[in-house]
Amino acid sequence: MTGSGSPSPRPTSAQQRRWDDLLTLLADSVETASTVVVDGHCHSDWFADRLHATLHSTGRHAIRLSRQSPLHDEDMWYAHRGPATLALADGADWRSRPPGGRWDVVIWLRTPAAHGHGSAHPDEAQIVVDLHDPDWPIVRHIDPALTDHDRWYLAETRAFFAVRAATWDIKFGDDMPAYAAAVAAADIPAGSAVADIGCGTGRALPALRAAVGPEGTVIGVDVTAEMLTAARDLGRDVGAHLVLADARHLPVADGALHAVFAAGLLNHLPDTRAGLAELARVTGPGGRLVLFHPSGRAALAARHGRTLAPDEPLAEGPLRQSTAAAGWRLDSYEDGPQRFYALATRLP
Repeated sequence: MTGSGSPSPRPTSAQQRRWDDLLTLLADSVETASTVVVDGHCHSDWFADRLHATLHSTGRHAIRLSRQSPLHDEDMWYAHRGPATLALADGADWRSRPPGGRWDVVIWLRTPAAHGHGSAHPDEAQIVVDLHDPDWPIVRHIDPALTDHDRWYLAETRAFFAVRAATWDIKFGDDMPAYAAAVAAADIPAGSAVADIGCGTGRALPALRAAVGPEGTVIGVDVTAEMLTAARDLGRDVGAHLVLADARHLPVADGALHAVFAAGLLNHLPDTRAGLAELARVTGPGGRLVLFHPSGRAALAARHGRTLAPDEPLAEGPLRQSTAAAGWRLDSYEDGPQRFYALATRLP
């Protein structure tokens, strides 16, 4: 990464593939003859330039609307556009005055709050790209009207966590005691079959093994191979079965588990209710669901430079509704500065 917030001039082959994959995905997601604007970052121009080059390389007719000569470029667009011509602009000025009266697609570049642009994105953004590391861009949201979640969700989630796995515990510090306390509070019976879904580097696995004892079964599931490798390297796989799988489609039989532990999982799922329903499917009647994060929602939002909204999936009201719809009874809810903690019971 460069100090200017721009990609490195000599990227590694992996970094180049990451950019190529992301730009190809975005080019495939915007329809013919769309008007597209890139905003949210002081260097949105180079992002738009790269997207324009990708569109051109795939045979798409796209006119680049620049900041330097906006009136001239808009006139050129009106004069030369055809039924398949796409308009591509960047910056707040262009976003405030769309040609033709509206933007079909707003691409918001999410960057560190310290850059002065914030990490949130406007409600009208159809595509959100995480550019905290400009050498490793990640798609965080694409409006379902543009492309199906299955087209991008799994690959982008794995890309997000893969480069963070080796330093995950260093970045977030020693919160193993917090995980142990969260497991202990769930009162999971000895001999149970439990799974940590989205186990990451395995911070809950030792506590889960201690809770269920030698006769119990502990499974750690994560969508990213690098996270499971980190768990093994840290020795947290002792007494646990590690499984590479998508939390939305678990390779677990119906009702096979007595308890499910999920730390930070729901925030990374595109459909909270469907995710909770899948957790309910693999949990037997009376089984426990532990939703946990070592930071409360407000603290976590502040860390990412955003404010909480009352309709967020983990707000108490929405969570109570989604758990009930998915086959759970929400028994307790705690959202303090030190942790987020919710317990639910699987309904018959």
